[in-house]
Amino acid sequence: MKRNQASVRASLCSFFLFILLICPIATLAQGSFTIEQVMSSPFPSELTASTHSNRVAWVFDAKGVRNVWVADGPDFVHTARQVTQYREDDGQPIASLRITPDGKTVVYALGTELNDAQESANPASWTKGAKQQVFSVEVDAKKASPQLLGDMGCAEEGCEDIQISPDGKWAVWSAKKKLWLASVDGKKQAKELAVVRGSAEQAKWSPDGKHIAFVSQREAHSLIAIYDFDGESIRYLAPSVDKDSMPRWSPDGKSIVFVRTAGIENKLPLIPVRPKPWSLWIADATTGAGHPMWRSGDKPDDSLPDLTEDGSLNFAVGGRIVFASEQDGRNHLYSIAITGGSPALLTPGDFDVEDVTLSADKSSVIYSSNQDDVDRRHLWRVSVGGGTPEALTRGETVEWSPVQTSDGNSVVCLGSTATSPAMPYVVTSTGRDMIASRALPGDFPSGSLVAPKQVIFQSEDGLTLHGQLFLPRNATGKIPGLVFMHGGPVRQMLLGFHYMDYYHNAYAENEYLASRGYAVLSVNYRLGIMYGRAFREAPNTIWRGAAEYKDVVAAAHYLQSLPQVDSEKIGLWGGSYGGFLTAMGLARNSDIFKAGVDFHGVHDWSVFLTQEPFFGNLSLKPPDADAAVKLAWESSPDAYVSTWKSPVLLIHGDDDRNVPFNQTVDLVQRLRQQRVGFEQIVLPDEIHGFLRWKDWIRAYGATADFFDRTLKRGETIATDN
Repeated sequence: MKRNQASVRASLCSFFLFILLICPIATLAQGSFTIEQVMSSPFPSELTASTHSNRVAWVFDAKGVRNVWVADGPDFVHTARQVTQYREDDGQPIASLRITPDGKTVVYALGTELNDAQESANPASWTKGAKQQVFSVEVDAKKASPQLLGDMGCAEEGCEDIQISPDGKWAVWSAKKKLWLASVDGKKQAKELAVVRGSAEQAKWSPDGKHIAFVSQREAHSLIAIYDFDGESIRYLAPSVDKDSMPRWSPDGKSIVFVRTAGIENKLPLIPVRPKPWSLWIADATTGAGHPMWRSGDKPDDSLPDLTEDGSLNFAVGGRIVFASEQDGRNHLYSIAITGGSPALLTPGDFDVEDVTLSADKSSVIYSSNQDDVDRRHLWRVSVGGGTPEALTRGETVEWSPVQTSDGNSVVCLGSTATSPAMPYVVTSTGRDMIASRALPGDFPSGSLVAPKQVIFQSEDGLTLHGQLFLPRNATGKIPGLVFMHGGPVRQMLLGFHYMDYYHNAYAENEYLASRGYAVLSVNYRLGIMYGRAFREAPNTIWRGAAEYKDVVAAAHYLQSLPQVDSEKIGLWGGSYGGFLTAMGLARNSDIFKAGVDFHGVHDWSVFLTQEPFFGNLSLKPPDADAAVKLAWESSPDAYVSTWKSPVLLIHGDDDRNVPFNQTVDLVQRLRQQRVGFEQIVLPDEIHGFLRWKDWIRAYGATADFFDRTLKRGETIATDN
């Protein structure tokens, strides 16, 4: 009898092993959706509003097919419609979407910036290559056909910046170090606006449309310049040896406010982190005479804030300027009279402000922040003169990118929840209503997703960390754990689908991994945003010591402490900076991390100081050059490859403009020498943030499969692939 029972057990074990080998793991876990389904929602971006009609426009990226959509108020929910008719997952993004003041025409850039070889990204590997160009489309035309306005081909990620004239007839943009002007109707193709030394960028039209202010970058210094359509020369505002940026016209067109920081000082030591003081200047737009209206202090918290970039600097009503400052350690909004004086703090509290826009009448500021909800975003409004901020949204939702319609009656935003993907919404008195709901696929698996739990724990040095824990439903027995690290590193993962497409995808992948039986902990390590400047600018980090790696280890220990997690089956994954931290985990702690997936990670920081002067310029011979290169190397995964034992899947596009592809090429040679098991997915002609949906599907499917084989089934990965 015992022999028969043993025989039956052996037969059953063989049968289930056979099932495991031939069936997708997802069918055996509690989840019931595919990676294609959870990645099928159209991602919205580029939300914008016309200034003289109640029309808003945005871009939907539906499985890699990008198109412009519009909706009209007050009934935004039922008027949403597609304007352009692109049909292919071709890797050509739409950026810098603009809409004319009357709402009749949209203008946008199609394609990517140039790489060092002066090529736009071509992930579809077209034989004729790809171009970045500017187009316009009439919104209400029966057959909306894009009109080519001219080439763009700007130089770096996020460089697209099209500006429409106040009368809606002209578009200006920066590319190839020049400003280009074209008629919006396409009848007058782009031409160089003016011959100007340096690189021209950050163009801003005057309210009457007769002038364009812009920044003239001249290496060690930069100037605010004005081009007059009826003039014969360029005019400069309060020129100096310093770096001027962010020009903003006053409503009457008589003055311009701008930011001034110090010019470049050569041969400064690389390792110390120095404050970056700044000041607000105001200049007469006609004479060019200018003077400072406000100066920051000289402490680290007084540095020019990066979190809101240039979106927070605005000319409001009543002769007031709205700007952001981190002088109290948090990114807050202030306003100041153009005559000077003490700024008024508009957003007091223990939180940070991110997206910022003025109301239609410029009397109030609408912004997103994590006030009272540290790991989400909600919308708020406050008067430019001060007062108590008003919450426009709240609860277990996430909102970002607010715009207000020209009549001032509606606020439209983008938003998500833990189980519903990003979509456009109109804000109501009781919450928000989804716009364009018909664009959501009918089989999007919202009902099968889990709401991640907010977890708070400490790193080994006592720093408090936040994370999102994705736990499988109805899991039984011990399950593997995964640590996820975002990129950036100036990012924050949320308790819901993210507002950036890259991390919207990563959130979907974490949901997918949870559905396959993994406990996934997404950790917001030091260097991230929305926990204050001290957290974001933590000492001894990045190439200066990589102290943030302690937080990854702390996340692993947190997972190991959970009763449902198998402490011997911990993996990690991430992209870009998260790829760097993945490689650090495998190189320094293969005893903890048994497998990892590294998307386009940094593996040798010292290269960025020598071959790639991202963090300094060794040609200027700083006094600590040798010490800096040594410290950068010791802060890199390559320095610890001799203790790297665990298998890794490396995924990288070979036209990456953020992290050079040779970072992965070099690492592979080192892994081969150490006989470390690895697999690779190389995506020819892809860039850092993959442009084609099919490439995300392939990479994320391979990620889940790799963890299934290494963590769940304990397969050995070949040491030379």
